[in-house]
Amino acid sequence: MSLSQPIRIGSRGSELALLQARSVAQALDARTELIIIETHGDRVTDRPLNEVGGAGLFIKEIESALTDDRIDVAVHSMKDVPSVVPEGLTLAATLARLDVRDALVSRAAPSIAALPRGANVATGSLRRRSQLLALRPDLEVEDLRGNVGTRLDKFDASSWDAIVLAAAGLLRLGLEERIRATIPIDEMIPAVGQGALALETRSDDREVLSAVGSLNHPETQRAVACERAFLGRLEGGCQVPIGAFAEVRQDKLRLLGYVGSVDGSRRLKREATGALDAPATLGLALAEEMLDHGAGEIIGEVARMTNVDD
Repeated sequence: MSLSQPIRIGSRGSELALLQARSVAQALDARTELIIIETHGDRVTDRPLNEVGGAGLFIKEIESALTDDRIDVAVHSMKDVPSVVPEGLTLAATLARLDVRDALVSRAAPSIAALPRGANVATGSLRRRSQLLALRPDLEVEDLRGNVGTRLDKFDASSWDAIVLAAAGLLRLGLEERIRATIPIDEMIPAVGQGALALETRSDDREVLSAVGSLNHPETQRAVACERAFLGRLEGGCQVPIGAFAEVRQDKLRLLGYVGSVDGSRRLKREATGALDAPATLGLALAEEMLDHGAGEIIGEVARMTNVDD
């Protein structure tokens, strides 16, 4: 596609974020320019995520650059994108998903079940913490912040028995040898949008919308739309242990949902199927079912504990 000016691509500055942005630049049939933007989540790395801020912690500054016409496309990890997109912006494409699962990086244990009793496991995610403790209440779960390389370095320098990271990030960085095991989805339901990349643009930028839209992966887009509708109805973000995973099975969408307390002592896990052409309807329906079974109480309890609005 021939454009009068290069497409300005905005990205966080981590190694993984830049790799993702450069892969998008290579895929676009147009001239591009990469612009690095530091976000609040990148600046504050000495506190747990739930203490730093609300939804959009890693993308608000990038969205502001879009709104102010300083960039044309934002490349996000989909799991960082809040369920509501600001007015004037749109998710123009969802790229094909990599492995959606969480990965166990451990000294020796080949699974969560094989970790020693009372093992120390580190993660920066309340969703992972909740599901780890639901599986193994004896574990000592530590907080872990930083980009992928920083987390691996902290693990190597620590006495922790394991850490849990997204498999997709390790795969994109060529660090698959660090994965001791991928955690089955029935043990740990992933974050909404995990493994997928989102390309966000201005709603009225037709040239860029056309260029970016050609990269959309319809199957991933449907699955992620289903998960995001589920998240939006529950009004949860990274401060609440919520997980969802949708996939296409026999011409239908199957959605798994999880809501739990931080310590994993209260949890709901449900499954539903629906039509391929109505992903949001399925996400909303499963969220309503879980709210009917007490999800709202769990979310409210977590919000009070973590001092965020539910």
